[in-house]
Amino acid sequence: MSAFLKSINSKTWKAVLKGWEHPVVLDADGNMTAILKLEEEWSAAEDELTLGNSKALNALFNGVDKNMFRLIKQCTVAKDA
Repeated sequence: MSAFLKSINSKTWKAVLKGWEHPVVLDADGNMTAILKLEEEWSAAEDELTLGNSKALNALFNGVDKNMFRLIKQCTVAKDA
């Protein structure tokens, strides 16, 4: 599975290694707040990281049997799956 994920692209494999976090909004002082950024406000880099995570999840979901899928189907981060 690792070879397959690496073959998709490097961002897909990195999503498995490093994980992915939903982008958040910075307040006026530059501190992270608990407000999730709207998807239409994501930067190109944030979009690319999200796509890597989505591709990895898709590959993992399709690469396991239905019993394992039942255990991981609610994962939103490839590193957790």
